[in-house]
Amino acid sequence: MDFAGINLLAVLIAAIGSFLFGGVWYGIFSRQWLAAAGLQAPVSKGGGWQTNAVPFIVAFAAQLLMAYVLAGVIGHLGAGKVNLRNGILSGAFVWAGFVMTSLLVNHTFQGAKRALTIIDGGHWLGVLVIQGAAIGAAGI
Repeated sequence: MDFAGINLLAVLIAAIGSFLFGGVWYGIFSRQWLAAAGLQAPVSKGGGWQTNAVPFIVAFAAQLLMAYVLAGVIGHLGAGKVNLRNGILSGAFVWAGFVMTSLLVNHTFQGAKRALTIIDGGHWLGVLVIQGAAIGAAGI
C-alpha cells in the first residue's frame, strides 16, 4: 500500500504503535505528569475516571500525520538507506532538533516545571523512535 513512495500501512502501524506507547508512558507517569502540569485527575460524580475522547482522537490524528511526514523525511535518505537503524536515528534527530527544542522553549516561557518537560520530552522521543523504527523496518 504505497502512496508517492510512502508505505501507508507502515505509517498506520507507526501511528498505532506510538499511540499505544503514549498510553503506557502516561499510564506509568500519570501522577507525576498531573503534578508537574498542575492538574488533577478528572473524576466523575460516581467516583470513577471521567474521560473525554476528543484529546485521544486529536492525539491519534496528530501521530498519524507525524508518521506520514516522518516517512517522507526518512524517504529522502535515498534508495537502500531506509532501514531500521536509519529510521530510529531519523526519529531521534527529528525529536532532538524540532520536538525537544520546541518543548524547551514553550515550557520555559510558560514557567512549567522541569519534570513536565522531561516527561513530555521522553514521551515524544519514544513516539518518534517507534515511528522511525516501524517506517525504517518497512523500508517505506
